[in-house]
Amino acid sequence: MNTNNYGFFTSVLRTRPHAAARVYGSGDFPKIRGFVRFYGTKYGVLVAADIQGLPVSTGTCDGRVFGFHIHSGSSCTGNASDPFADTLAHYDTANCPHPYHAGDMPPLFGNNGNAFSAFLTNRFNVGEIIGKTVVLHALPDDLKTQPSGGSGAKIACGVIRRV
Repeated sequence: MNTNNYGFFTSVLRTRPHAAARVYGSGDFPKIRGFVRFYGTKYGVLVAADIQGLPVSTGTCDGRVFGFHIHSGSSCTGNASDPFADTLAHYDTANCPHPYHAGDMPPLFGNNGNAFSAFLTNRFNVGEIIGKTVVLHALPDDLKTQPSGGSGAKIACGVIRRV
């Protein structure tokens, strides 16, 4: 890649994604809504997350940061103690430790209840993640606790579908 790629990636974000997940919050977080879009490029998969209705902090130095992962399950269903239990574990094709799972992604930083993030990854291709789930967690991922980064409860979910 070179310095001219800025224009390449911004132009990709203006096109139709190859896959997307419509994200919604659990019963405890019903205001969470948004989309995660996946664009296959010659450099890897460009992931763009646009989420609204996130919990908001009131302190100056305690802004909300949310763990953000692809999970191996194919459903955003669950039970009373874990509304998204059927998302299963982090998507991990190579039996790697956390944070090297294929589905480990950068955290989302809340901004007055909103978050936007775009990043490039070569950990998976778009075809591999169709039918998997995207999960937002209540806490930031610490990038070390096994197996899931200590990122807390699952507060929002979406199933990745081909567009």
